[in-house]
Order: sequence, then C-alpha cells, then structure tokens
Amino acid sequence: MPKQITLDGWLLSHFQVLLKKGSSHVARTKIPIVLYRNSMEEEGESYQETVCTLTEDHIIVQVVTSGGNIPPSFQQQLVFTIEEFPSWLVKKSRDLLLSCVDLLEEQFS
Repeated sequence: MPKQITLDGWLLSHFQVLLKKGSSHVARTKIPIVLYRNSMEEEGESYQETVCTLTEDHIIVQVVTSGGNIPPSFQQQLVFTIEEFPSWLVKKSRDLLLSCVDLLEEQFS
C-alpha cells in the first residue's frame, strides 16, 4: 500500500529540501540568506525585531534590540539544524513558513 502523505507533511518536506538548496548556495557564496525579519516592538526611536538567517549548516533566529540611545543587543538566539527548523516554524507561524517557502522557491526553483 503506498504511503499517504498529508499536505502539511509534504510542505515540511518541501521546505526542508529548499533549505538544503539554500544551505548549499550559502556554502558557495559565503553570504547568508535572511529568511524573514519581523519588527516586534517599537518605543520611541528604539525597536526590537526578530531576524531569521539561513547559514551553511544552521538556521539562526535572533531577537535584536537597537535604535535610539540603546546599543544593539541580542535578547535571544535560537540555533536549529535544517532538519529541526521546519517543524519549529510551523508551530510558531504557518504564515512565516509559507513566506519562507515562497522566498526560497523564487531563488531556487
């Protein structure tokens, strides 16, 4: 009997393939790919944002505070393998996952 795959399962698998292509591209160019940036808070001239970057072997999610009189600082850093990241992201935000898939498909399809 053929294995049945759900749409979510296919999407996560497809995303992982795209991340591997992106990782190979980063290995060749030595330029990381920003998967997404989200401003979270703004207060006066300062702001906090989340930046998600694909590197050669990992995906790094950083929460950065900067602007105004505040020197840039990292409030949080999460590091994922290419295998771990898709399932973490789908739990966090399906919209972010779809925007990352769109970004990588535009670059590598």
